[in-house]
Amino acid sequence: MTDITNPSLHDLGVADLARQLATRQVSAVEAAQHFLARARSHQHLGAFVSVNEEATLAQARAQDAAIAAGTAGPLAGVPIAHKDIFVTRDFPSTAGSKMLAGYRSPFDATVVTRLADAGAVTLGKLNCDEFAMGSANENSAVAPVGFEAPQPVRNPWDTARVPGGSSGGSAVAVAARLAPAVTGTDTGGSIRQPASFCGITGIKPTYGRASRYGMIAFASSLDQAGPMARSAEDCALLLSALCGPDLDRDSTSLDVPAEDFGAKLNDSIDGLRIGIPAEFFGEGLAPDVRAAVDGALKEYEKLGARLVPITLPRTELSIPVYYIIAPAEASSNLSRFDGVKFGHRAKDYTDLVDMYKKTRAEGFGDEVKRRIMIGAYVLSHGYYDAYYLQAQKIRRMIADDFQNAFKDCDVIAGPVAPTVAWRLGEHGNDPLADYLADIFTLPASLAGLPGMSVPAGFGEGGMPVGLQLIGNYFQESRLLNAAHRLQQATDFHLRAPGGL
Repeated sequence: MTDITNPSLHDLGVADLARQLATRQVSAVEAAQHFLARARSHQHLGAFVSVNEEATLAQARAQDAAIAAGTAGPLAGVPIAHKDIFVTRDFPSTAGSKMLAGYRSPFDATVVTRLADAGAVTLGKLNCDEFAMGSANENSAVAPVGFEAPQPVRNPWDTARVPGGSSGGSAVAVAARLAPAVTGTDTGGSIRQPASFCGITGIKPTYGRASRYGMIAFASSLDQAGPMARSAEDCALLLSALCGPDLDRDSTSLDVPAEDFGAKLNDSIDGLRIGIPAEFFGEGLAPDVRAAVDGALKEYEKLGARLVPITLPRTELSIPVYYIIAPAEASSNLSRFDGVKFGHRAKDYTDLVDMYKKTRAEGFGDEVKRRIMIGAYVLSHGYYDAYYLQAQKIRRMIADDFQNAFKDCDVIAGPVAPTVAWRLGEHGNDPLADYLADIFTLPASLAGLPGMSVPAGFGEGGMPVGLQLIGNYFQESRLLNAAHRLQQATDFHLRAPGGL
């Protein structure tokens, strides 16, 4: 058996670690103990908001027994951690908000259950922007493990910089080798952008592929779960486990059977047509990001792929469209947090209306309040037709733009974000600066298309740069194949931040 202090254990990806566990070169308990120790020694990054060692080790022992009995699943004993937007029985579920401080769910989210059924062992819950609203993970209202008060999550490549959001804690856990893999959610880019900023791989599947049951809702027509890990191979393993119909519990779940997303990883990409949207390479793109993306595209040409110029003419409209639709849905979804049934309740109030007002004023953070107010406004009488209805029409046009582009290409490639990760506090009280950082990820989210971020190099300050790949509906296997072939030709996904 491997010594739990073996430093190489956390350098293994999901696929390699799963093989070692299956052949009993290392036990699930040893792996769990090793990563729990890693999490304790890297608390300064603020990635974890809750751990429960007793529950984790109980799960690990059960997986060791399953491995010994020959009944183990494909992820048996692999430690993972979940974004704190998924409800869990064994860990608090807060969505990064004071509104849900201390809340314990009576059930697990479907994504959590499916990964557990595949044998994964839960290490804990990961920090995120409050109710998944943010692009920097500076909006969390929950104290990370080891802290007494809320703290921003720190990028392990440079702890003075943001990790991206809202799945910042998830991205940091993988990049800092605190977990081989994690779950995240992507509403407007919240898997892809932090994956890019932290130098890891993350994929958002087609909307409806992964169940939303047990995912604390932000914008119901956009929220989608997905895995984040070091490599495309690892993401394929996780995606195969967590996808599939959940028709009885999730009205947005698609009746599309799960598939083995790793089956075509090694297929040739000779002749693959990669669409390059002119709108993704305009004035706002930083030169260092463009250089890294161009380098990755050259690698694809060496592998036999062909670059095809395309246009996505309504790219600029994705920001106003998203920031009308998403807040509108948020204002509806978050109306349930009123202090009556669960969550925070104000201590001093005079009547029911006063309790509602004080509870929501105390429980929600500034960014959440901002989006609730925007959403309530665009849905109000006299403004619904002018804003919300128009935004939905343009959303349909954005989706049509993609379908027109896919007539000429197989996948679309470009940057994930216009810049590398910015410094903590750099955007200050300017929420628009964060919103503009989502310009390249929002279109695919509005269209419900699968998209992923793949490490493509490094930019200013030695910070990671991600290449975004977007596919047509249900083309996750094609995206993962393209990402895997790039990762076979480069080593960016294997590099780790210094000092770990």
